[in-house]
Amino acid sequence: MADIHIAKISGDNHNSGIPGSRVAKVLSRAGVASRREAERMIAAHRVAVNGKSIDSPALNVTVMDRITVDGKPLPPPEPPRIWLYHKPAGLVTTTRDEQGRATVFDNLPPDLPRVMPVGRLDLNSEGLLLLTNDGGIKRELELPSTGWVRCYRVRIKGRPTRADFAPLVKGLVTDGERFQPMTVSIDRQQGANAWVTVRLCEGKNRQIRRAMTVSGFAVNRLIRISHGPFQLGTLAAGTVAEVPARDVQGRLGPLQNDQRL
Repeated sequence: MADIHIAKISGDNHNSGIPGSRVAKVLSRAGVASRREAERMIAAHRVAVNGKSIDSPALNVTVMDRITVDGKPLPPPEPPRIWLYHKPAGLVTTTRDEQGRATVFDNLPPDLPRVMPVGRLDLNSEGLLLLTNDGGIKRELELPSTGWVRCYRVRIKGRPTRADFAPLVKGLVTDGERFQPMTVSIDRQQGANAWVTVRLCEGKNRQIRRAMTVSGFAVNRLIRISHGPFQLGTLAAGTVAEVPARDVQGRLGPLQNDQRL
């Protein structure tokens, strides 16, 4: 495997003035691990720069340096890639689960490279989950400040009115956590249940389910249908489709007005 020359230890070395990046970010961009996982690898002394074990993820490195992980040279970074995955209900969005439950990674195609999920969908939620080989992209798309709207079709028990969702539209605090304003539209009543569409720009743990509880409704189905410009469309449950390389850069460029709330 080819070496990737990334960095000289910053500080008092002779590479001052050469643009650098934090070593944890470099590992993430190379697809070795997420930023958080890279920090754990560094703390475990699995990462070395120029032959010297390091213990700080804040260390800056530049193109002059050689990084190894577990004694092996860091692979060259691949071009950023994104996949659309239709997550079925019943899978957790983690690499491993302490309770032994099936994860999304148990069901991905074996020829897929190492990928990281952009955000999460909880166990009982389904629909579009973005996957990427680039830790920088993952981090950027998870930030609410990116402004990308996540759109969900949600089935709730009851007969809601627009007034029921006023707290969600205004923005609310539940369990000491503040949720940004959402938009909620009522699509149709289906017997004892109603289908609504929810749009929001953040992805906190079980956010929609918790917000609906505040409004007095229980969610019995939740499907993410889009994340920014990426659409679930007709992608079958459990399948993966790669975004064409020619589209990745364009879709990750400046956000258009119609991608915002």
